[in-house]
Amino acid sequence: MKITLSGPIGSGKTTVGKIIAERLGLSFISGGMIFRENARKRNMSVEEFVILAESDPTVDQQQDKEMLRILREDRSMVLESRLSGWLAYSNNIEAFKVFVDAARDIRVKRIAERFEGSIDLASKNLDIRDASDLRRYRDYYGIDYRHPGYYDLIIDSSNLTPEEGADRIYGAIRGTC
Repeated sequence: MKITLSGPIGSGKTTVGKIIAERLGLSFISGGMIFRENARKRNMSVEEFVILAESDPTVDQQQDKEMLRILREDRSMVLESRLSGWLAYSNNIEAFKVFVDAARDIRVKRIAERFEGSIDLASKNLDIRDASDLRRYRDYYGIDYRHPGYYDLIIDSSNLTPEEGADRIYGAIRGTC
């Protein structure tokens, strides 16, 4: 079984993905971790790497090629990345595709807590990242990755604990088996 988790930064997809992977005994792969590792390899911060990605399409193309390679592997997994659901959808890869979203103010709070930063800085960084992601995916692929047609399940994690979000996904998966 393959499960993809897509959604904007701070939506909770990584936390929920880890819970689902553990419950189902699947490996968990984070596109965000791969992106951060690629930034580190270039001695860049994530913010600097995002800026580079805006001017150099090969940054996203490499990342997405790696996500697609992983999705095509003959193994069960939970793959979390903004484009994992769309990649599975557009390449006819059998997967249960989930989009996790949350209200902007909740996402800002989560980001500030995760990185021990201020709400103002988290808000500014969120807006920059969201705009950059949407622009790049539109320019590079002609898509809005938030389009509901790409997904089997959409959840709003704004008022859910990570366990409740995982419960919703688990219940939906059990209903499709």
